[in-house]
Amino acid sequence: MLFRSGIYAKLDYSDAKTIAAQLITDYTEAKTDAVYVIYNEFKSVISQKLTVAQLLPLQALSSEKSSEESADSSVQIDYIYEQPPQEMLDTLLPRNVEVQIYGALLESIAAEHAARMTAMDAATSSAGDMIDSLTLTMNRKIGRAHV
Repeated sequence: MLFRSGIYAKLDYSDAKTIAAQLITDYTEAKTDAVYVIYNEFKSVISQKLTVAQLLPLQALSSEKSSEESADSSVQIDYIYEQPPQEMLDTLLPRNVEVQIYGALLESIAAEHAARMTAMDAATSSAGDMIDSLTLTMNRKIGRAHV
């Protein structure tokens, strides 16, 4: 798969569309059995979480059924759709994959910026400590020279 270099420098939704289109093509042509995305999820400035999410095949959402729904689970609601279900799926599936990829890219960028901020803060603190130590050492040597 060919993607533009420096994708994180200026991320655009079209990048996610390009990646998603290639992944969907590979999946529908049976070149892959499943598609997963692995990314750093931004939790806080000092915490990122490595996350694995399955994009394809779609996983059914597990919903908590209320006691009323579980008591009468035989009742099915018949929804009326404007478009045929296959046409809706053909439109929504690529969008779903695109949005999940775009979200993963954004999370990774945020996590990277947070890691850089933390590293720069630590470096600044260490540099300040080093300056204080060198200043103290220099003042001691100058003080001895005047005695």
